[in-house]
Amino acid sequence: MSIVADHVRRLDARIDQISLIPLGLGEDQDEQFQGVDRVEVSALTSPRVTQLLRISKAFSPSASSGAGLPAWRIEDLLIKSGLAETEDEEAFKAKMAVETDVEWLLVGKATVQTYGLLMDTLLDQITPLSDDIWYWDEVLSSYPNSLLYTTQSSPLRLCKWAREIFNEVLDRVRQLRHAQLLEATQQAESNYEPSGSGAISPTQVDGEGGRDRDTDHDDDQRTEFSKATSVGSLRPRLSSHWRQYYKVVRESIAERSLTDFRHKILSRVDIGRSEARRKLARLQRLREMTAAGLGVLLDEGLDLGTGQDEAAYNDEWRGVLERSVALMDMILQGVLKLDSNVSDFEERVFAGVEDDPELSVHIDDVPAAARPAILARRLLSLLQEGIPSHVVATSQLSNKYGRPSRLVRYWVPAVALLLSSSTILRLLFNRQDDIVTWIRDFGATTRDFWFNWVVEPVRKVIGTIRHDSNEEIAIMSRDSLKADRESLERMVVDFALDYPEFAAGNASVSQSELVDIRSKVREGDVTPVLRAYEKGLRHPFVAAVKGNLVRSLLVQVQKTKVDLEVAISGIDALLKSQELVFGFIGLTPGILVSVGIFQYLKTVFGGRKGMRHSKKARRSVRVLRRMDKILSKASSSSQNNFISYRDHGLLVCEVHVLRQLAYDVLPGDVQKEFIEDLDELASLRVINMQIKVLERIRWAYAEWLSKMR
Repeated sequence: MSIVADHVRRLDARIDQISLIPLGLGEDQDEQFQGVDRVEVSALTSPRVTQLLRISKAFSPSASSGAGLPAWRIEDLLIKSGLAETEDEEAFKAKMAVETDVEWLLVGKATVQTYGLLMDTLLDQITPLSDDIWYWDEVLSSYPNSLLYTTQSSPLRLCKWAREIFNEVLDRVRQLRHAQLLEATQQAESNYEPSGSGAISPTQVDGEGGRDRDTDHDDDQRTEFSKATSVGSLRPRLSSHWRQYYKVVRESIAERSLTDFRHKILSRVDIGRSEARRKLARLQRLREMTAAGLGVLLDEGLDLGTGQDEAAYNDEWRGVLERSVALMDMILQGVLKLDSNVSDFEERVFAGVEDDPELSVHIDDVPAAARPAILARRLLSLLQEGIPSHVVATSQLSNKYGRPSRLVRYWVPAVALLLSSSTILRLLFNRQDDIVTWIRDFGATTRDFWFNWVVEPVRKVIGTIRHDSNEEIAIMSRDSLKADRESLERMVVDFALDYPEFAAGNASVSQSELVDIRSKVREGDVTPVLRAYEKGLRHPFVAAVKGNLVRSLLVQVQKTKVDLEVAISGIDALLKSQELVFGFIGLTPGILVSVGIFQYLKTVFGGRKGMRHSKKARRSVRVLRRMDKILSKASSSSQNNFISYRDHGLLVCEVHVLRQLAYDVLPGDVQKEFIEDLDELASLRVINMQIKVLERIRWAYAEWLSKMR
């Protein structure tokens, strides 16, 4: 729901409050209703009053729609009411007071709806003007933008120049033809010599036959002369006419070049910048005038008051309706006069309302019962002529001074694409096999990426969760350590049996000593082998020949292998304990890439919700900045701490935009408070209080406005 809909709803409720309570109890009522609290049921149930009440109810905005009535609906209801039909004075005098009160109720509701319609129209016109003003600011902000605009608009300037030359040539040709015709007429008149009345021609002397012979002779001579001169004189005459035409064209171009001295002083880009600057100034003036009209309409229109005695306010609110309709009429008449400034516009509007000839204070000979009909006809005039004409005129001004059309803005890349289309098509045709191969490889790469980096890691993670033996991570065989350890144990035991002096210091090894040796080998103790190795190092060559040194070395190699496998088994156990973590780590790149591509495709081809939220966030920050700028400027220029009509209109426009941006983004309870704060900001006129409300909006709703990103 917009700010206009809320305002219209409040005004409609106020109309019901101040019109239905004193129904039939005014000062000019019939004597039969004086001193009673309610109108009799018989008077209220008459067909005419019932029809008017039904139409009045149709004017009230519905709670579900949340919007005002369209212009055609308001017009249709007013026509159905029959108030605009002309009636004689006796019919007005015969009306009952109840019918007059209900007519005022109907006209009041129609005025409220027309008031809201005009406010909506002005708000809808101000918002696009900001975009056009921003476009011209961008054009004037840098030389490349100005050069681009000059290039884009050069065909329009060329067509305008050619049209002016063509019109001037046509005017010159018409003047030349007129002069030639006048000269030929004067020459023909000077060559014509009328014969005297007494002169006798030879034809008359010869009689009738002589006249016939002379006539035939003249016809033959004329025919021969025309045949001789038709072909020979046609070409020189055409050549003379074309030379004359080209001479006129050259003179027109030369005079146009002399008169248009700007092209000699300024460059093409400077001319484009001058045109952009002029259009920017006109758009800013149009925006200021429209904002001033909106501010005047909001502050001075339909000021029905609150908290007053309804019975005492009965006649006063009807005058407010008349002045509000006159105010709307004057705003529509003067808001598009861009040659005047804002202060002149405001003075002209207020002066026009005070001097309006259709106000009841200026009309003494009209019955009181006829005032609703006069107001209804004026509302119909606004709906049928005033507002539509204003919309058309504003659209024409926006098209004239707004940013160029898309054809003008994009003809340069379109022409470049058209000129290079043959090269592009030839390149595509020559490389079509490569393009097909690229597409096929891209599809294969996409498929392999999906299965190898997304599907397969997911399957492995699921297998890890289910403790699938085929999916376990291992860097060595399951029974490798056991086999190597048993082999080492057998090697040491055999070594001890072959060399008992190193194992037990005796000639033989008992069974208990072998058990002890096996237990020590399991713990990594190979002392018998190390003793033999130490003894062999004293005489390495002898020990090498005997064989015990080499054997002890080989046993130690096996011991080293077992130790290495023990370390690897520890690492393997660690990997198995973190197997799920490694599975998710392997899955993460594929998931991230897939999600990124999906989000990009969703942004490009989907609902663009994320981009809309980001755009709303940026626009909301810009709207808050513009609000602060408007209030700062108003505070510096105001003398009495009250905001001007123009600044108030601009502020209401920004409030309207901010409400639309925050709709469906804030939670329900927060949105209600947000709308209340915005309504307070729009309804206040004291600048200091408005600045405080704006600061409260900034810090109170910063969390949700940042989430819009």
